Amino acid sequence: MPRGAYRNQHPDAELGGIGGENMVQIKNNTIRMTRGDTLLLRVNVTIGGTPYALLPGDTVRFALKSDSMDYYKKQFKETAPLVLKDIPTDTMLLRLDPEDTKGLDFGDYVYDIQITFADGFVRTFIADTKFTLCREVD
Repeated sequence: MPRGAYRNQHPDAELGGIGGENMVQIKNNTIRMTRGDTLLLRVNVTIGGTPYALLPGDTVRFALKSDSMDYYKKQFKETAPLVLKDIPTDTMLLRLDPEDTKGLDFGDYVYDIQITFADGFVRTFIADTKFTLCREVD
């Protein structure tokens, strides 16, 4: 894909679990996991249906925040991210460690994943997507 072609097309992504993830559910990029577990997901980016190979200087970041919609007022409230993780561009593996979610309440959150291209152009390719933390028994 020619450099700069991403400016006219929106990136898409597909998340896939990496081995042994029996307590993580992913459907249409919606994530459901047990609080305090380790999450390891591969992020695949496509632009215009073509896999995008990250270039030197590109960065990818995951952000998790509380669901910012006030359903009674039907307004969004701006909240700071509770978890921010850089996704290594050589592996494209998103890893959340137990301490990343252990202190969070059970329930629904939202997350996004964005790519910042080497020239500073930013695209959020998974936006405002549901992330549920389920209770743990122990």
